[in-house]
Amino acid sequence: MKAEEEFKQLYQRMSSLCAENDWGDPLSYARAKEIYAAIELGHKVSSTLSGADAFNKLGQPVEYKSTTDDKVKGSYTGISRQSTWSEQVRYLKEDKIAKYPEHFFNRFDPQDGKLVESWKLSGKQVFDLLLPKLKKQYPNAHNKKDPRLNANITYTEIMKYAERVI
Repeated sequence: MKAEEEFKQLYQRMSSLCAENDWGDPLSYARAKEIYAAIELGHKVSSTLSGADAFNKLGQPVEYKSTTDDKVKGSYTGISRQSTWSEQVRYLKEDKIAKYPEHFFNRFDPQDGKLVESWKLSGKQVFDLLLPKLKKQYPNAHNKKDPRLNANITYTEIMKYAERVI
C-alpha cells in the first residue's frame, strides 16, 4: 500500500475511534497527544476541547502540556488578560491554572509519536511558578496587538519540582 493510502486509512480510523468514544477531533491542536497521554496515564479523555484535557483516576480534571522537543517543558499561551491584577490572580487560581489539581508535562518522540516521558506538578505548583512570570508582563500586555499572557514551565523547573510518572 502506498504511504498516501495508508495515511488516509489511518486518519479515517482515528477519526472513527474518536467519534465512537466522544473524544472530539483528533487533529484539533494537540488533541491526539492528549488522547494518547490519557490512555497511557490511565485517565479518562475529556469529551470537550475546552476545559480539562482529561480526568484522573479520582475523577479530577487535569491539564496536559506536550512537546516533541529534546527536553520536556510546558507552554501556557493565550491566557486571557483581566482588567486588574487582582482579577488576573483570581482568574489564574479559579478558572485557568490552579483549578486543575494536576498538570502533566508530556514529551513525545517526534519520529514514532510515542510518549517517552511524563512529569506531574500540582496546580498550585504551576500557579506559583507562573505567577511571577505573568506579573512581569501584565502591565504592558494591554498595549500589544494580542494582549493575552503567556509563560513557560521550563525543563529546569520540571527537573527540580516535578514527579516523573513515565
